[in-house]
Amino acid sequence: MFRPLLAAICISLSTQVVLGKFTWGDAKFLFAFGDSYTTDGFNISAGIDSPVPGFTSSNGPNWVNFLSGTYNVTDTKVFNLASGGATIDAALVPPFEPTVLSIVDQVTQFSEILASKPPGAEWNSTNSLFAVWIGINDVGASFPWTNITRPAFYEVLMARLTSQIDILYESGGRSFVFLTVPPTDRAPLQIVDGPRTDAQFKTDLAEYNDQLVIMTQNFTKHHPDVEFMMVFDTRPVFNTLLDNAEAFGFVNITGFCEAYENGTPNTATQVAGCAPVSSYFWLNTLHPLFIVHNILAHALSTALST
Repeated sequence: MFRPLLAAICISLSTQVVLGKFTWGDAKFLFAFGDSYTTDGFNISAGIDSPVPGFTSSNGPNWVNFLSGTYNVTDTKVFNLASGGATIDAALVPPFEPTVLSIVDQVTQFSEILASKPPGAEWNSTNSLFAVWIGINDVGASFPWTNITRPAFYEVLMARLTSQIDILYESGGRSFVFLTVPPTDRAPLQIVDGPRTDAQFKTDLAEYNDQLVIMTQNFTKHHPDVEFMMVFDTRPVFNTLLDNAEAFGFVNITGFCEAYENGTPNTATQVAGCAPVSSYFWLNTLHPLFIVHNILAHALSTALST
């Protein structure tokens, strides 16, 4: 049953491709921006060829690692600028710590180090893909706020995100993929707040993702030479896995084992009283395990290749 369901995920992908002259097979360079769902600990400020520590929130490889490893078809070189806890702009939605690099900060790093195409990063407009997965913390952190209105505030966030994509565009970026915020209303962190709060949070997530789509549409209107623009909807992947948990081997989709929440020595770790760590959908209150990232990366590589 596993394989048919996995195939169904790829068939039912919800993507909006505004322009499509670029495929995953064309990508010699991948520049990734985002939060804890994306970061692998790489520190570009330490040098282009600095080692990748592999610090992820998935207790194993994350979607960038799988995309550039398991599903890499052209020996794509990755520069992962993501930072755990990131928001679009710390001045709009402060992160949990001041040391977290927002998308604004990440784009600044790109401009200062990679935009000039230094040795080891000789990218160009036709062989590079810019991937952005942001919004989980923007929606989550601002959800309790009572001094904003939605979706108006999300429009402000999108305007700020647009300004950063403009910088990447001016540097030569012409191919972009944006990932929607997944259904974090189904994460343990949100479930504990109850169904009424959960319903409003789900609405906010949908509004944010709608604004993301509008942002990409507007961007291509004002930048007609963009070669590729995709909004990859992560929600069908997450929901298919959660709705068919037993078929995919998940023993728990609403909670997690506290012994595992900060990571385990290996992907097969098991402690007394809990199933093996790989049997859980969520590693902790908010972050899915590497199994989810693997399937997500497979679906994304399929979408980028068609």
